[in-house]
Amino acid sequence: MSDGHGPTPETPPGWSVEQPPPYGAPQTSPWTAPGPHPQAPAGPGQPPPHQHGAPWQAHGQAHGQVHGQVQPGYGHMPPPALRPGIIPLRPLGLGDILDGTIKLIRSHPKAVLGLSALAALLAAVPVAVGQALLFRNAREAVADPTAAPPDPTDIYGGFLAQFGGPLVSAAISFVVVTVLTGVLTRILGRAVFGGNITAAEAWRLTKGRVPALFGVVGLMAVILLAPLVVIGLLVWALIASGTPDPSSGAVGGILAISLVLVLLYLAYVLFFRTRFALAAPAVVLEGRGPLDAMRRSWQLVTGDFWRVLGILLLTSVLVGFVGAILQVPFTIAGTLFGLLGGSDVAAAIVGAVLLAIGATLGAMITYPFEAGVAGLLYADRRMRSEAFDLVLQTAAIEQQRQGWVHSSADELWHPSNSAGS
Repeated sequence: MSDGHGPTPETPPGWSVEQPPPYGAPQTSPWTAPGPHPQAPAGPGQPPPHQHGAPWQAHGQAHGQVHGQVQPGYGHMPPPALRPGIIPLRPLGLGDILDGTIKLIRSHPKAVLGLSALAALLAAVPVAVGQALLFRNAREAVADPTAAPPDPTDIYGGFLAQFGGPLVSAAISFVVVTVLTGVLTRILGRAVFGGNITAAEAWRLTKGRVPALFGVVGLMAVILLAPLVVIGLLVWALIASGTPDPSSGAVGGILAISLVLVLLYLAYVLFFRTRFALAAPAVVLEGRGPLDAMRRSWQLVTGDFWRVLGILLLTSVLVGFVGAILQVPFTIAGTLFGLLGGSDVAAAIVGAVLLAIGATLGAMITYPFEAGVAGLLYADRRMRSEAFDLVLQTAAIEQQRQGWVHSSADELWHPSNSAGS
């Protein structure tokens, strides 16, 4: 795990060591052992208190404290944690995960936000075009309410404009978000150590994993959509049996059954989304195939299901709220321009552009934040279940000694490097 080199006397720029309150001056080394015990002998002629000469002994004490063991000399005060990059190299709390995701975006703004904006724009354009066609039809209906109803071809065109755009957008999102998740995960894997990586290099390292990523997304789609087919068949059977008499109470029974089915399906989706939430990081960072990555995610989530579910739900609420704040003004402005603007063509174009901008801004925040949280949850679960923080700390000390983060750091994520394996 290490060649035996100890840490350098000085911490390079960009590295930080967490200090427990009250925040004092940083130590010369993140693995410096604690000072002499208050009861240690210090009189003349007596040997000095024992100091831990080997960094690995302090390393072991730090790891024991992180995992809840009170070590002699520390009491209940947690030791410093090495933080070369976006997260401290120890099991993560909710604040660490959210803060690390924000640091990921801030430390790689061009790669993360640039790629996310491109992916969001590609997914937003079809919806915006469909909305522009709907604006044109709505303006004609408002301008002349007494006009003859449109012919069937116009009805079909309106149907395609309303539902075709979202369907095309969903297909594009399936492709670009899958690729984006892989690239962002690769950037995150290097950012944990404080290393920088360009979007081009991240893509070069990720493109070989794209088929496996599509495999994971495809299997997830099958798992999540299969119950909808069953529900659809049940609804069709109820409709085919004849329209129930409202006075017989059958309508209320159908509504109750529908509500129960919806709630069961929601629980089903949350369960499997949580169980397989770490599959994409396993594909990119560990080089696993689709089925193997999903089994790996299931294994990592086991034992901490409710915590992982809670963090994922909280993340969805946060990014949904922020995305709505960014998107709603453009949506309102685009709708007003599309319906109440002057020239038909110009108003439709302006409305479509505003809608596309709003959707792009919202998704530009949503995509990287959700990918970052999933990647850091993956790292956290490995640290908690496999003592993977020992591997990360050892590698970080060696990289600190060398003064730079080599691309071989990507290989550390392979499961054979887990301390618990």
